[in-house]
Amino acid sequence: MDDVVTTQFDRLRQSVKPLRQRLLTHDIYRSLHSVDDLHAFLKHHVFAVWDFMSLLKALQRELTCLDEAWLPKSSGAARRLINEIVVGEESDEIDGAYTSHFEMYLEGMRQVGCSSHEIQAVLARVTSGVDIMTALNAAPPAARQFCRTTFTIVRGGSLPAIAAAFTLGREDVIPAMFTEMLVDLQETGRAETSIFISYLQRHIELDSAEHGPMAESLLSSICGEDDAKWQAARLATEQALRARLCLWDGALRSLDSRELHAG
Repeated sequence: MDDVVTTQFDRLRQSVKPLRQRLLTHDIYRSLHSVDDLHAFLKHHVFAVWDFMSLLKALQRELTCLDEAWLPKSSGAARRLINEIVVGEESDEIDGAYTSHFEMYLEGMRQVGCSSHEIQAVLARVTSGVDIMTALNAAPPAARQFCRTTFTIVRGGSLPAIAAAFTLGREDVIPAMFTEMLVDLQETGRAETSIFISYLQRHIELDSAEHGPMAESLLSSICGEDDAKWQAARLATEQALRARLCLWDGALRSLDSRELHAG
């Protein structure tokens, strides 16, 4: 990155620092004390895992050609970056087999005995042709709003916005968020959380060392020295981070509500 682009990226990161800090110090990370707590969290978080894949594929569609007749699109460097991220997220090698991180997450839910009924209901509706915004009515309220924010950004078609939501709304914060969560889960020593723990560890490893820096390079190349594109990126980043905060608030409320009824 040249100096001007680096400065723009640093300004963007600095402008969303308060939101990022609120996200990384959220109470949800220290609230997963029981298997029931974990179930309530997973039922919300699985929607973020799923719509992350949709955000990723939207970025790939914008940067590469997926039409019947192939034509070169964007730069070779951008195509290489996004395709490498897609390979890791959509067909990662886990224990000698290839799977998407979403499917790995569902397996982790099954291992811990958590129902995936709500996410499966949304997928079934989408498969049958129901518009995604309507299909999301089957999701928990906080997850529904979170995903609708993501798909609003995707449908807006702004490449800087999609790239920023992906980079600073996801890849940049995931390692720190998951590290907070991993500490508490490892302390419990529950065998039934082994797949979920592996999922967290894999994302900490990939996103901090590979996908995060790659996404930063991608966002910087997309926005360049264009102030309007950086402004669009900033607004989308704020949207994405606020949506995640609301998702975590909703997951935490579900834990508190369950405990209140149990008491």
